[in-house]
Amino acid sequence: MRTHARRQVLHAVAGSLMLGAAPRILQAKPAALRIGVMLPASGTYAPLGAAILQGMRLALQESGGQWAGRPVEFLTVDDESNPSKAPEHANRLIARDKVDLLIGSVHSGVALGMAKVARESGHLMLIPNAGANALTGSACAPNVFRTSFSNWQTIYPLGKVMADQGIKTAAFLTWKYTAGQEYAEAFAQGFEAHGGKVLTSLTLPFPQLEFGPLLAQIAAARPQAVSCFFSGSGAAKFLLDYARSGLKDKIPLYVTGHTTEGILHALKGEAEGITSVLHYADGLPNAKDKAFRQAWKKVSKLPVDVFAVQGYDTGLVLAQALKATQGDPTAKVMQKALEGIRISSPRGDWVMSKAHNPIQDIYLRQVVGQQNLYKGIAAKALEDPGSNCRLS
Repeated sequence: MRTHARRQVLHAVAGSLMLGAAPRILQAKPAALRIGVMLPASGTYAPLGAAILQGMRLALQESGGQWAGRPVEFLTVDDESNPSKAPEHANRLIARDKVDLLIGSVHSGVALGMAKVARESGHLMLIPNAGANALTGSACAPNVFRTSFSNWQTIYPLGKVMADQGIKTAAFLTWKYTAGQEYAEAFAQGFEAHGGKVLTSLTLPFPQLEFGPLLAQIAAARPQAVSCFFSGSGAAKFLLDYARSGLKDKIPLYVTGHTTEGILHALKGEAEGITSVLHYADGLPNAKDKAFRQAWKKVSKLPVDVFAVQGYDTGLVLAQALKATQGDPTAKVMQKALEGIRISSPRGDWVMSKAHNPIQDIYLRQVVGQQNLYKGIAAKALEDPGSNCRLS
């Protein structure tokens, strides 16, 4: 009897332990999604990196701190806008930190280095800024997607804008690196397609800021207008020097919007009246943008700009794609969810192209005070050509 009773007690205890264990298994927290983020935290592009990261964090916050029910860890690296260090940083994030996917960067050279590592490792990579045409062109890959723009996309429409205003000759300035070369080529292509002529195309090494000699050459060339590509604090310095040289009152600036984006608060009217084109603007007739701006002001003292929107959209893309894959971040699974994805963005709705670049509106803007005010649409649903992209 005692033995039988003892067995009954043991069975009861074992049963209760099993019942007690079941809820703990069901309630186990899902593994955190580890995201390797390479953005500049120092140098000329540091403010851009900060805005992109804050944009992603805002998108995550609006999702309750989780994507597809998984908590998220951002493992950040200051890439220093140094292409030579990009492979080392990306490989370390993958091999040592065991990240599930990569996000980066601002500098085109850094992003190209990251993309090479992503192709070799098979990890998903999202590009929240770098516009190098090759990233969604000749160097495209099934596991690499861009949520921002191509360099061609954000300046080609400027040629028609200038031609429509009677501009027939222009000079172009930029830094001597991948993005600068592509902007110079795309500007010339768009301007010349509408009857314009580029009298001179000038460069200086990145990230040098000695614009004086170039401005002297522009004065000598006597173009009807000047265009350029600069960004971040370098753009602010250029606009300041251009105004102080006296050229602003003689030769108007028509620029890619990156030149006046996010830096107007650092100027005192030197950029007033400048015309630009970009995939974002202040005062868009867009309810999503108004809500985004209100939310942004609660979490950041940084200006609301295109970089903030691109970071935010990168978060929206991840949230939507991960929901479709039930939280699986592997590239082959995510690729199906990302191809053709449609995003309701502060910049306006956009869809992912076959080459993995946004098909989006490009806006006409003008600097008024500290805003790049919306003046209309320069190009509707513009798709980058994706030249030489072969994904199959």
